[in-house]
Amino acid sequence: MNALLDTAHKAVSPSTYSCALCALTFGSFRERELWKSFRATSEVLMEFYHKDEFKKAFASKWLPKYTYPILLVQNENGLEIGISAQGFADIDTLEELIEEVKSVIAT
Repeated sequence: MNALLDTAHKAVSPSTYSCALCALTFGSFRERELWKSFRATSEVLMEFYHKDEFKKAFASKWLPKYTYPILLVQNENGLEIGISAQGFADIDTLEELIEEVKSVIAT
């Protein structure tokens, strides 16, 4: 049901859609081809969660209070922020997003 409401919101009022990541990676009805191709050709496992799904899947009193959207990188130290919510707000195009993700993956 959330996905249907998200789709309707993006289609009816895209300028008020609050998820900067979704606004870049999805059109009104499906994933953008450039993003889909990037993910498919990446050798890095990528998992995506809506905020409520993430909080449910990783519920813990030790989980930091994140501002969303956020890109988290799992490494030997646990989860580290790869792109913050402010970082997403500063990204204007899908091409910029892909370059930013590539730089996070490379580190």
